[in-house]
Order: sequence, then structure tokens, then C-alpha cells
Amino acid sequence: MTDHEQTAGRAWVFGDDVDTDVLAPGKYMKSSIEELSRHCLEAVEPEFAASVRVGDVVVGRRNFGAGSSREQAPQALKHLGVAAVVAESFAGLFYRNAMNLGLAVVVCSDAGKIRAGDRLRVDPGAGRIENLTHHEVLSCEPIPAHLMQMLEDGGLMASLEKRLAKERTP
Repeated sequence: MTDHEQTAGRAWVFGDDVDTDVLAPGKYMKSSIEELSRHCLEAVEPEFAASVRVGDVVVGRRNFGAGSSREQAPQALKHLGVAAVVAESFAGLFYRNAMNLGLAVVVCSDAGKIRAGDRLRVDPGAGRIENLTHHEVLSCEPIPAHLMQMLEDGGLMASLEKRLAKERTP
């Protein structure tokens, strides 16, 4: 089983319209990804960057990733080890940037049922979230197989490099 097929971790829950400036604050945009990531979500959850663990899941409500098209927003989450972002809906550019960078984003109309601290197992390919804390299974939109492969490859560029290498091999 791959990491994206069975991601398990703690839920970090946020509301509607979490924007890219909260995820990647503008005043740190010229900093390294390490420095930028230390300020991810600090405006709404000051301890997030210091407390999030590899495999944790960020949960939002509607329009997660609104705002500018900065790819550093999903990049900061991925750098911190966030395994997946689950929300009722995503801003289109955030969704695309996250997938291109290899960060699973899962559309789940029942995201509002998830509470902060719940232990989740996310299977984005199957469109399934298992809430281990409340022994509940939530259905969500499955990520298509070709996009799952891109995630497994590490994102768009890594996937293209892998495909090109196969084409060059006799």
C-alpha cells in the first residue's frame, strides 16, 4: 500500500475561505520554504507549524485555498508533512497547485463532521475517509487513477520525468 492510498494522522480543522496568504504569508514569500513553512497558518492557529506531524491531515470547509495562485501555499503544507487536505470545496488554483506538487486534496461534502484532533485514515483513490476516533466512514470524491499515479510519483514534474525516462529506455 502506498502513502497516499492509506494516509493516517491527526485532523487539523479550519473553516471556510482559508486563503493562500494564511497558508503562505506574503511577508515570508522571499524566504526559504523552511522559513515560510514555519509561519503556515499562524494567523489562525499559531502552534500549527510547530505541532503538525508527518501524516497529519488539514481539514477545511468551503473554498479552501482561496486567494492568490501562490504555489507556496500547498508547498508549505507538504514541506511540513501534511499528507492530505480534505475540504468541502477548493479554490481551483490551489487544488491544481497541490496536485501538481504531489499533495493529495480530497473533496468531501461531509468534511464538517470531522473534529480537531480526530484520527483519520484517508484513501483518496477510493474516495474514503475513515474517522478512527468516531468509528465513522465518510465518502468523498475519489481522485482518478491517473492523478493518483501523479501523486505517487511525487507530483507533475516527477511524473513527467518518470514517463520521459521510460520513453527513452529501449
